[in-house]
Amino acid sequence: MSVYSKLLRLMVTVWDYLPYILEGVWWTLGLVAGGLALGFIIGLPLSIAQVYGHRTLKAIVEVYAWFFRSVPLLVLLFLFYWGIFPALGYKLDPLTCSILVLGFRSGGYQSQIFRGAIQSIGEGQYIAARTLGMSKLQGIYHIILPQALRIAFPGWVNEYAIILKDSAICFVLGVMEILTRTRYVVMATLEPLLPYFIAGGLFIILTYGGTKLVNIVYEKTKIPGLIGRI
Repeated sequence: MSVYSKLLRLMVTVWDYLPYILEGVWWTLGLVAGGLALGFIIGLPLSIAQVYGHRTLKAIVEVYAWFFRSVPLLVLLFLFYWGIFPALGYKLDPLTCSILVLGFRSGGYQSQIFRGAIQSIGEGQYIAARTLGMSKLQGIYHIILPQALRIAFPGWVNEYAIILKDSAICFVLGVMEILTRTRYVVMATLEPLLPYFIAGGLFIILTYGGTKLVNIVYEKTKIPGLIGRI
């Protein structure tokens, strides 16, 4: 059998499995969306606490960020799925556990992104808000955060790309995302090259498409002349 015949047979075989691999895109997007959203919910308050909180609160936040940024994601997945959640009496499904771990980890990274953005805002604006009679929370919510969130957008785009690539590691828990489905196709066809090439192409498309979309939003919401030092 010629090389071209083998290649054609391989393409036909993998083509039959392509819809199965493509279904993993929705699982991957679910992991990314859930991880980003949870990371935002965790990271934003942590960043505010780091900048404006009490010394003890700052120390707690630093420990949290240090832990989740230092421990490899694979270890975190095993630690929470097989250890912490069962010890607390919860037996979560792989998808839910993966989203939570991605969110906890992203929260540590996003807290630093938002912290840098908040600190890039001149302290005089916060002092002026307090002078005008705003409470501490009002000054942060109405004056600081609207600017800081826009400044943090570029870093937040990078976090999307990071979580997207990290989501592939969730295959170790059996989440039916792109890599898990690709691995099953390889086991069924005994042909690793083309299936993994397709998986890589899907991640490239998702990375480019997602960052492009968020950058469009950033261009429409950024404040002209306001440059964040992050």
